[in-house]
Order: sequence, then C-alpha cells, then structure tokens
Amino acid sequence: MLELAVLGLLQEAPMHGYELRKELATKLGTIRAAISYGTLYPTLKRLNAAGWISETAPEDAMVPPLTSKRGRIVYKITAEGKERFADLLAQAGPETYDDAGFGVHFAFFARTDRATRLRILEGRRRRIEERREGLREVLSRAADRLDAYTLELQRHGLEACEREVRWLEELITNERSGRSPAAPAAETSTESPRPHQDRPL
Repeated sequence: MLELAVLGLLQEAPMHGYELRKELATKLGTIRAAISYGTLYPTLKRLNAAGWISETAPEDAMVPPLTSKRGRIVYKITAEGKERFADLLAQAGPETYDDAGFGVHFAFFARTDRATRLRILEGRRRRIEERREGLREVLSRAADRLDAYTLELQRHGLEACEREVRWLEELITNERSGRSPAAPAAETSTESPRPHQDRPL
C-alpha cells in the first residue's frame, strides 16, 4: 500500500523524503502512524531499484555539516512507475477492503475508474458488515460478562461500523448513478450579516 501511495504522490510532483512523508501523513491520515523514515526510505530504495522512480541530487545544493545527504535527494516517478501505479490502482482484491488498503486506494479514487471504485466500495462494505455482525454477536452473547468499559468499547466499535456502512452505501449509490460524493452545501451569501444598529429616537 505504501508503494501505491508513494507512486501516486510522485505522479503529482517530484519530492524529497521529508516532503513525501509529510504528504503521506496528510493524505493517508488513517495509517500515518505507520509511516516512518524507517519504512519510507526502504520503500523508496526498492522502487528506485525496480526503475519505477529515479533519484536526483542537485549539484548546487549545499549539505549542512553533520547532516545526511539523504535529505536533499529528490524522487521523481518514471514512465515505468506510472504504468506500475496504474496497475496497482486497478487492483480490487481482498487487500483493498482492509483498513490500510482501503484508505490508500480511496485517497486516489479520483484517478481510479468507476468499475474498480465500485468493486472496492462493495468489498469494503461486506468487510465492515462482517465486522459489525461480529460485534453484535459479542454484545448479545457476552455483554453480561464484560466490564462497563469493555462493553462501551464494543458499543463504540459497533456504532462506528454502522456509520461506515451507511457512508459506503451512499458512496455506492452515487457511483452507480454516476455522481461524485456530495460537496458541502454552499452558503447562500458570501457577505456576513451586518450587525444590528439601533435607530436614533
């Protein structure tokens, strides 16, 4: 999933490692905790070895003393990398229904064809429905054996599943009808209301 995310971001613009990590954390909030330099740079090294990205280090860039040269290396996607990104984007297997996989794919849905988007959304809905039913079963069979905090955690998980299923069903309905997700309602006026002024007596 990190490979897909890196290739997708580099297709937007060349970046160095710090910029990539920052953009990944912004775009993939659901898995940002898993993104560290210890996972990012090995991925970049592997993508470079495969010929999917290239590295450039500007000759005129000055490296501060006691600073790694790594910080000024700029990564750029190659033509082969663009093909690899398109292949990854078209995948809609079970791994795309999990939390991390779904989050990464959803972040690039604007560049994914509608049929693939629909398969991923339907697969994700089935996955969350299964999770929801499992939580319902726990609550119905073992609620009396759980302490108050564990019970509340289970209820919280169930509510989260129910909300996500409703959200996914709305997205699926939009995809089937060819609509994009609804944008926030625009305000009727751009001017702020004037404060009330007392009329002179």
